[in-house]
Amino acid sequence: MLSEMRIQGLGVIDDATLELDPGLTVLTGETGAGKTMVVTGLNLLGGGRAEASRVSAGAKRAVVEGRFAASPAALELADEVSADADDDGTLIAARTVSADGRSRAHLGGRSVPNGVLGRLAEAQLAVHGQNDQLRLLRGADQRALLDRFAGDPVATPLAAYRSVRSAWLDVVAELAERRDNARRLAQEADLLRHGLAEIEAVDPQPGEDRELVEQARRMVEADDLRAAAEGAHAALSGSDDGELPGAVGLAGRAKGLAEGSGDPELADLGPRLADAVAVLADAAAELSVYLDRLDDDPERLSQVLARQAELKSLTRKYAADTDGVLDWAASARDRLAGLDTSDEALAALAARRDELAAELAGHAAEITAARTEAAGRLAEATTAELAGLAMADARLQVGVALRPAGDGGPALTVGGRGCHAGTSGVDEVEIRLVPHHGAPSRPLHKGASGGELSRVMLALEVALAGADPVPTMVFDEVDAGVGGRAAVEIGRRLARLAARHQVIVVTHLPQVAAYADRHLVVQKASGEGVTRSSVRRLSEEERTQELARMLAGMDDTDTGRAHAEELRDAATTHREADRAALRPADLAQARSRRAGAARSGSGRGPARRGKVAKAG
Repeated sequence: MLSEMRIQGLGVIDDATLELDPGLTVLTGETGAGKTMVVTGLNLLGGGRAEASRVSAGAKRAVVEGRFAASPAALELADEVSADADDDGTLIAARTVSADGRSRAHLGGRSVPNGVLGRLAEAQLAVHGQNDQLRLLRGADQRALLDRFAGDPVATPLAAYRSVRSAWLDVVAELAERRDNARRLAQEADLLRHGLAEIEAVDPQPGEDRELVEQARRMVEADDLRAAAEGAHAALSGSDDGELPGAVGLAGRAKGLAEGSGDPELADLGPRLADAVAVLADAAAELSVYLDRLDDDPERLSQVLARQAELKSLTRKYAADTDGVLDWAASARDRLAGLDTSDEALAALAARRDELAAELAGHAAEITAARTEAAGRLAEATTAELAGLAMADARLQVGVALRPAGDGGPALTVGGRGCHAGTSGVDEVEIRLVPHHGAPSRPLHKGASGGELSRVMLALEVALAGADPVPTMVFDEVDAGVGGRAAVEIGRRLARLAARHQVIVVTHLPQVAAYADRHLVVQKASGEGVTRSSVRRLSEEERTQELARMLAGMDDTDTGRAHAEELRDAATTHREADRAALRPADLAQARSRRAGAARSGSGRGPARRGKVAKAG
């Protein structure tokens, strides 16, 4: 759950700290006071889009910080990004937006990508605003909502469906390309085969061109090289007739004279002179070998030059050297394998396409069945919720139908019918409302008023809460367009929801605010031409006064306070009755949830040492 939130420099809020607890927290205030900025701050903490226009006038940056009593999934995420939880197990998330629109995110004192906060939000909180009502009107969003409710029975085959669909589309595209471009592909294949045949005829070897260059150089310079080698050999070995001694002989003579001198000091030079004789003799031998290898055969030179010409005919066409030619040949063989337009190759591809299509249709049918089953449960659960929201005669219908194949999209046969194979399956999902007995069912965007749409969305979210639970649920004026008894029922339902979740509600309705476990108010003050807002927690007496203001601006009259107290008394009676009606297991679960949240979130003494450090 969210135990604390601090907002600085965001909209009209200069600096405000919200201390939050389990249960139902309502946030009220006059129009323009900045209630929406609290929800904007929560969206920023959840990785939402950062806008420079949200930064307070004159401020360098806006900073939003939140302390979460982290779930196991959130702690696992923190460990993944090397973020540190506080000693009490809470996590501090922060988001900074500068006046020029640049944004930074922090988790557990560590700078993280903004997407990490988005992943944290998925595990910790769900924010529902008036825009969600608009999204509820779109078919794709209705399908996504049903899939959330269905959970793994849809998610598992949907993941398999998407994987197979990707492979199926690849094969379909390849088969179409081969058929549509058979002539062009055949021409390309002929060119590749011709090139490969030419290369295979020459049969170049790795590095052969460099080796031939060196061989040719030695052959062209053979006379000069031979003269140099023979001169060096004669200097070491002496003349053939023995008249001129070489270096080897002279060094040997020096060795003999030194060792036979009888002088110990001179004799000590003998071993060193012996080493010199050995080195000179080895060099003379290597020169002899070099002379034997030196090839000055004109015929051999012609062969080398001819081979160079063959290789050059390849390097002019395919690559800069023989290694590049060999690489081109390898790529050409791979490409040629994919250009087979023979009847056999096309038949093999078609068979693979049909095999994948059958597998894909199986996954699609499984998804459809799971959605159909979940649709019935979602409709039943939501209709039951509507009965408690002053729509007792209303019924919600969730329809699942195969989407017919149309122009321009991938078509798949499922159960003998041609369907559009989209990324989310072959189904169309439509939520329809029957507002009262005798009325026809109509799509939500045609058959629901603003107030009805608010209640339908709340009922759906309550139904989803059991299937896709998060610790904290935030509702931003989801009671728009509602009043009277319907507003009372919305407040009562939110209070029941708060038995299992932390619920934070921004509302303008006193009937909803009356059900709060705690009440925060956003107050604005003007001075020096600037309007600034703050957030504070109301006492019991102040709550009554705020409800009176919300009822009819009657906060300073006995009549207004009496009406507000009557509203609070009725809400208290309802809340106690609803909690008494909780099943024992539900009650134990609620108490456990509250106790756990209190242990990790309300230890605000020593644990507050981390009172969120500014991220700016």
